[in-house]
Amino acid sequence: MINITVPKPDVVITKQDNPELSNIYGFTDFHLIPRDKGGIFMFYNKNKELLFVGKARKLRPRIKKHFEDSVSPVKDHRDEITRIEVCVVEEPTHREIYETYIINESKSKYNIDKVFFR
Repeated sequence: MINITVPKPDVVITKQDNPELSNIYGFTDFHLIPRDKGGIFMFYNKNKELLFVGKARKLRPRIKKHFEDSVSPVKDHRDEITRIEVCVVEEPTHREIYETYIINESKSKYNIDKVFFR
């Protein structure tokens, strides 16, 4: 059996209600997400349920795209997202493994690809 240890998040940001500071989609700390680093990201709701897992070569633009894109799997559920966890993982092969593992171990709600538990 293979033992995979998911890395601890490098950045965790939480959505603010009526933020006074500049914000992107209610997240005032969006700037903390690395712009030019690769990794995996996880979207959670207020009940700490995993909604979606993704990977990216450049994290911040990819995460932003999920809030703007009309073809994103979470496009109809963006209001549910209250927390974003980001793990910097530079190696593309490792990102692929972590993403698939987390999707299936945590049974993310809105991932449709790489799902083996349904």
